[in-house]
Amino acid sequence: MRGDVHDIGKNLVDIILTNNGYNVVNLGIKQPVSAILDAAEEHKADVIGMSGLLVKSTVIMKENLEELNQRDLAAKYPVILGGAALTRAYVEQDLHEIYQGEVRYARDAFEGLRLMDALMAVKRGIPGAALPELKQRRVKAAAAVRNTEQLPAEGPRRSDVATDNPVPTPPFLGTRVVKGIPLKEYASWLDEGALFKGQWGLKRDMIDSVGRPRLRLWLNRLRTENLLEAAVVYGYFPCVSKDDDLIVLDEQGNERTRFTFPRQDRDRRLCLADFFRSEESGQVDVVGLQVVTVGSRIGEATAGLFGTDAYRDYLELHGLSVQLAEALAEYWHARVRAELGIGVHDPAGLDGMLRTQYQGCRYSLGYPACPDLEDRGKIADLLRPERIGVELSEEFQLHPEQSTDAIVVHHPEASYFNAGGRP
Repeated sequence: MRGDVHDIGKNLVDIILTNNGYNVVNLGIKQPVSAILDAAEEHKADVIGMSGLLVKSTVIMKENLEELNQRDLAAKYPVILGGAALTRAYVEQDLHEIYQGEVRYARDAFEGLRLMDALMAVKRGIPGAALPELKQRRVKAAAAVRNTEQLPAEGPRRSDVATDNPVPTPPFLGTRVVKGIPLKEYASWLDEGALFKGQWGLKRDMIDSVGRPRLRLWLNRLRTENLLEAAVVYGYFPCVSKDDDLIVLDEQGNERTRFTFPRQDRDRRLCLADFFRSEESGQVDVVGLQVVTVGSRIGEATAGLFGTDAYRDYLELHGLSVQLAEALAEYWHARVRAELGIGVHDPAGLDGMLRTQYQGCRYSLGYPACPDLEDRGKIADLLRPERIGVELSEEFQLHPEQSTDAIVVHHPEASYFNAGGRP
């Protein structure tokens, strides 16, 4: 089984299949196809599973399947594919046409279990056993219409976003590092709904009886075992925009770097660059950047739990660590809004905060308005997050995993929107 960059999805598959009687050979992350096939031969595997998180994983999966074809191993090894970068249509149509054996898409670990059961039943010749039907791609009429609504060849490149909003004065230009942030400072920003339901998979009637007691237990353990190393590097930079580009300037007004963002091909035709003063306006705007982390110790602790088969504790601590990193990001985002003088618009309660009922959106790399993960390299050059122990992988993933980055946009109309080809 091959994972891509971060372990949690792959490890969850390992846990579910192992607990249901399967022997899983977990190779870890970023394994070449040769290592996968060597392990499959050595352990006499029945099925090969691979997952892809990043866009380029789609190419890697295709190359891996072609390698199995070339080695005449396709008939021997059915393949289950999953991960955020892959879709059912891509796997069960495009890749199925390429692969000379069976290939199926698993949306999550539980669908992977059902596929394993079906594959093994077919292999054992159980009467009536069959794989699920391949998913047929459907092209909706709306998609066809959308393709005709592209940006005009000529005409305004900017949306109707206001250009007369005040530009705030930041408290400083450049970067600052803040380390040793106490848990009590950001724990109140923890999204318990995302933790209990999304990460821990608890039903509503289990939140009070199971969720909150377990949360108190973990928070106490984090404090007593000193597993958190919360730190932030953030900064403010002068900038202007030009068409779809946000141009970050040095203090002398020269270009330092630029980000190119996708533009909607319909609706308001929004682009992140529109929320900043244009180069032609003669005015200079300001953009905030931040990287936060809760450190590497908590990741080491989760890995230790997985290694000792403490699966419940592993899943709970991993989920909590991810949500604490997000809580820290929200906490510091509020700090940035306050420093820019736009925090007066913040709602009183956390619910309003989580529904973004404030001025000044925080956009993390990889999301629809700013999908290009390679832009993390530009943020890293500007902020130098290695000062708080955060590094970028070759795939532009943040390590430790419990870290987030963001572009903070002060414009009052800034909101979350879809742009480019992201669903």
